[in-house]
Amino acid sequence: MTPPRLIAALGGLLLLSVPAWAGATLLNASYDPTSELYRDYNAAFIRHWRAETGQSVRILQSHGGSGRQALAVMEGLPADVVTLAEPRDIDAVAARTGLIAADWRRRFPDGAAPYSSTVVFLVRRGNPRHIRDWSDLARPGVVVMSASPKTSGGARWAYLAAWGYALRRSGGDDGRAQGFMRAWLSHVPVWESGARGATAAFLRRGVGDVLLTWENEAMLARREAGGVAVEIIYPSCSILAEPPVAVVDGLAARHGTSALAEAYLRHLYSPEGQEIVARNHYRPRDAAALRAHAADFPAVDLFTVASLGGWAALWRRHFAEGGLFDRLTAAER
Repeated sequence: MTPPRLIAALGGLLLLSVPAWAGATLLNASYDPTSELYRDYNAAFIRHWRAETGQSVRILQSHGGSGRQALAVMEGLPADVVTLAEPRDIDAVAARTGLIAADWRRRFPDGAAPYSSTVVFLVRRGNPRHIRDWSDLARPGVVVMSASPKTSGGARWAYLAAWGYALRRSGGDDGRAQGFMRAWLSHVPVWESGARGATAAFLRRGVGDVLLTWENEAMLARREAGGVAVEIIYPSCSILAEPPVAVVDGLAARHGTSALAEAYLRHLYSPEGQEIVARNHYRPRDAAALRAHAADFPAVDLFTVASLGGWAALWRRHFAEGGLFDRLTAAER
């Protein structure tokens, strides 16, 4: 019997006791916008696991900003798997705790990223500010809504999408690229801690003319708004976002869930898993699933993190304490 477990409450680190039960229990620590994806996927995996093994399984979810979720695992959140927004967060857990194997990227296909996404704009109905591309974010009077790159993996992807555009537009001139970044960053009135909080501020509190967000989050927001109150704008270029997954080996071994955790993440790559990924507006890796949902995913000119220098260099320069993001936003804080 699985012993009682602890789980971080949605949006914070309030710890709640979860009583033991007769089946196996798995805890997935994920980032904000995946609630709907894993609600659907967990139900399908529970059926799959029962059919394959005859075993009942309960899957618990914890959601929050990707960086905060990584920190929560480091501070004791007993996750069996992590499904986070960007690889630097998983690397941090691996390096600081040893709970995740250093070669976690090689455990699953596609660098352990079972789906991809990109960053788009969400604007008000009719696009009254005529926002079409990244340059429009820096126009006088345009209010931009975003989560903070200090706590949100999705916001780091958005920041890097803007940075990649700025480098292209400036012909690689670092100073001009910084000038553009400083301009649009000054148009963000408040930095939410996670992507879901930024969406709520934009949709429900009416903050901002444009929201920088995940493609899937924009599609969900459009559906929540009835399909008429907001519009999705695809900029001239954006970034190939590849949210990764990993088994928290040390904790899964302690809980006796290693095989279950491995199977849980591997099933994301199955035809069933990839169909659920696509239905929840993430871009599937499976070619057949992508073809079946091609109308949902417009072609976009995407550049990669590698083309910008790789995560390690980007983190040191942009997101570390005292990095470029801190310096560019110092006047606003």
